[in-house]
Amino acid sequence: MTQTRTDSHLLSKSLYDAVIFDMDGVVTDTASLHGKAWKEMFDQFLEYHARQTGRQQAPFDLGHDYLQYVDGKPRFDGVRSFLASRGIALPEGSLEAPPGVDSVHALGNKKNALFGKMLEDEGAVAYPGTVQLIQKLHQAGMKTAIISSSKNAEKILRSAKVLDLFEAKVDGVDSLRLGIPGKPAPEIFLQAARELGAEPKRAVVVEDAISGVQAGEAGGFGLVVGVNRGSDPEDLRNNGAHIVVSDLSELDVSAT
Repeated sequence: MTQTRTDSHLLSKSLYDAVIFDMDGVVTDTASLHGKAWKEMFDQFLEYHARQTGRQQAPFDLGHDYLQYVDGKPRFDGVRSFLASRGIALPEGSLEAPPGVDSVHALGNKKNALFGKMLEDEGAVAYPGTVQLIQKLHQAGMKTAIISSSKNAEKILRSAKVLDLFEAKVDGVDSLRLGIPGKPAPEIFLQAARELGAEPKRAVVVEDAISGVQAGEAGGFGLVVGVNRGSDPEDLRNNGAHIVVSDLSELDVSAT
């Protein structure tokens, strides 16, 4: 069945000056790599924890645990959130802790090492529909920015050959430097809007994570677009997305 497009699927220059994209799952198809890295790290940890405590835990579930506890969040926040969901408390440990299982930072650094190896082996690719939309936005005179909680964002964007498509980038390195809290707080999007010189009410947020659409709504952005890459579209709508699409090729752009 062909989708009937409505005005809500039109990004018009008369309404919006800028569009701010989340990276993983919106611009780059790296969410699957992140998911695999999170699962491998947490499953190994849960097996270790069971041996130490005699308490068996269900494996990390990509269909629930990833979306509910780690998707879109800074890495160490994701570790804390998932551990809390299982009633497990660990010390924070040193930020520079080697990859391991005995602290929040050791687990987070282990996940990062696993992801880095997967990225090196498999590379990153951009969604064609997203690249086409960005090109149309530029032709219409709208600015674009990209945000990510990842400290690997620039490496990923270079691997996918899309770094030059954005006038501004706010990532995990910037968040640490500027003290920007993780989503669902809206500050990372607000910082991107400031760097573009755009008012939030005249800017669009594009997100695939529940925490991301929550952040877009909390920031007072003019439009929050949810991208459904296999999750429940109602979860995105119920948490702040004004519209939900399966691919950004479903959006139209107007220079007027």
